Amino acid sequence: MNARIRRIAVTVAAAAVLPLALSACSDNSGDATKSDSSSKDSASASASDDGMTGSGSTTAADQPFGPACSAVPKSGAGSFDGMAQDPVATAASNNPALSTLVAAVKKAGLVDTLNNAQGITVFAPTNDAFAKIPKATLDKVLNDKAQLTKILTYHVVGQKLMPKDLEKGSFATLEKSKLTTSGSGESYTVNGSAKVVCGNVTTANAHVYIIDTVLMPSS
Repeated sequence: MNARIRRIAVTVAAAAVLPLALSACSDNSGDATKSDSSSKDSASASASDDGMTGSGSTTAADQPFGPACSAVPKSGAGSFDGMAQDPVATAASNNPALSTLVAAVKKAGLVDTLNNAQGITVFAPTNDAFAKIPKATLDKVLNDKAQLTKILTYHVVGQKLMPKDLEKGSFATLEKSKLTTSGSGESYTVNGSAKVVCGNVTTANAHVYIIDTVLMPSS
């Protein structure tokens, strides 16, 4: 009799415990599902934020700047997008503001040299920059190939320079002497006097900074 009572008691206890165990499992499973869902949502939001931040900063860093940039065509070969597709001498030939420079480059026989170079920076004087030079002096230089080559190659640095590199720099040119740069933000000068009027322009093989004064090597 006592044995029978004990068996009944055990059965009743087991029946009472089973629903509690099932309930606990169900609650834990729900918590785990919620936790997984929360983690996925968090990861997705984080990835989205990183993507937006990265895209925004890259776009800002790639933008040309300066007052003369507004004169660049919005479309076609002479636009920023168009110039990015061509090597530097060809790209410059599509910009009307650089026609004197292009004529000088052709006269010096430097078109292929510039177009075939890789990872260079060109400080490109505008037509107005050349107009600052007395006509007699300019004509003399244009007809002296050796001197013209010396001046033009002084405007070319054999490495790609980003705006931040210009803040305080000294760089060897293809002419073999050095030029200096200074400034910050969207305001830079070369050799203390030539101002960058449209900078951070990209071509297929070069970075271009359009300047308002022709640079002259020291010797």
